[in-house]
Amino acid sequence: MTDSTPAETSAPSETPSIFDVRSIQDIYSEVQDLYLRDHRSWIVGYSGGKDSTTVVQIIWNALKGLPPEQRAKQVYIISSDTLVETPIIVDTINKNLNLMNRAALEQGLPIKAVKLYPEIKNSFWVLLIGKGYPTPSISFRWCTDRLKIKTADTFILDKVSEHGEVILVLGVRKDESSARAQTMSSYKMKGSLLSRHSKFPQSFVYTPIEDFSTDDVWTYLLQNPSPWGGNNRDLLALYRSADADECPLVVDEHSPPCGNSRFGCWVCTVVTKDKAIMGLIDSGEEWLEPLLEYRNMLAETQDKDKKPIYRNYKRMDGKIKYKRDGSGELIRGPYKFECCKYFLKKLLEAQREVQKNGPNPNLQLILPEELHEIRRIWRQERGDWEDSVPRIYREVMGTDLDWIQDDLGSFSGEEGKLLESICRKHDVPVQLVMKLLDVERQVQGMRRRSGIYSRIEDVLSEEWRSEEEITH
Repeated sequence: MTDSTPAETSAPSETPSIFDVRSIQDIYSEVQDLYLRDHRSWIVGYSGGKDSTTVVQIIWNALKGLPPEQRAKQVYIISSDTLVETPIIVDTINKNLNLMNRAALEQGLPIKAVKLYPEIKNSFWVLLIGKGYPTPSISFRWCTDRLKIKTADTFILDKVSEHGEVILVLGVRKDESSARAQTMSSYKMKGSLLSRHSKFPQSFVYTPIEDFSTDDVWTYLLQNPSPWGGNNRDLLALYRSADADECPLVVDEHSPPCGNSRFGCWVCTVVTKDKAIMGLIDSGEEWLEPLLEYRNMLAETQDKDKKPIYRNYKRMDGKIKYKRDGSGELIRGPYKFECCKYFLKKLLEAQREVQKNGPNPNLQLILPEELHEIRRIWRQERGDWEDSVPRIYREVMGTDLDWIQDDLGSFSGEEGKLLESICRKHDVPVQLVMKLLDVERQVQGMRRRSGIYSRIEDVLSEEWRSEEEITH
């Protein structure tokens, strides 16, 4: 094991233990004093990993030690599900959240566990397969903001508006890296246990295990049973199987990314190799192999020499952009539409395989709501007159979803072929005419059509020369 090995099985650590200078009861008392100090509600981040589990357990035990009449302030435990989390991790988190809600009710604690999801329009598959966003990289990690930060921000702001101010409790530790320690120190409020939130002035951050070492975390978890009925040794076994660290709740741009093979999204291409899912497969979860193969396929599209194969020469706004180094090299845009169709087909094939070979025959790698939104985007924004999503779904899954009928009527694949032959005859870009026709169709029935002129102008201002014409 790496830094996730528990204290009871590892060599003596050079890092001094927090328990050499503080007792666990002293830590509980600190939590209780802060909890009773004011009326600000608490929001505790929970990702299912060792650090966040430790924080939730400390908060839970501290509240349990208070008289019932003093447990007046609400505590929310939030867990962000990006919809592309490793299935085994999702199952573990869901199980624990359900246990927490049940145990909180039975024990009379003001604790509520909540699962957060990104808006469907911001989901990973809608943006990658629907819009054509290139798979995330170190230089363009769009997933963190769309799938995690905005999701947590929405919940935090909602509670701020409801309660005035909130305290965000996070399982971050200084010994994870020197950069982390420096960032934590820079936001610390002098003479206070709290830190300033990097974005929201009415939100404050409390980090009760900031001085814990990794050994301290495991020592606490293995010596103190889960108060909601979970099993901390199962968590240890999961770490050993995946040979990885956790992916924390991400609340701002200063939160650590889920790199270095952390538990997190199975599609993550920010890391070179997904050692977490590889470790799970090696430990006997062979049914996860289609996910690893799909993730590696996406990673291949980041190869510099292969980008022209997968990605458009135009940006999303239809313009072209060159690198500033004077090389004349194009900065490539979204995935080509044909590639997006291929990605959808392979994703559904992977879903079919894990349903067949995995423990859950109803496991969905992509939700029906996402498929409906991808279909809408393809039809309205990418000129998909063939209506490809239902066809691909039917071919792979052998069934149909309840597809929405277009009340305005739409163009068909046959009409697309006819238009293509006409445009070829007159040497006009077929996609240009398709876009203009789609603009006209989308404003049908509107009383005021003034907006159509700007939309037509946007289409006409796009780059309609071919890549070959531009580069030669």
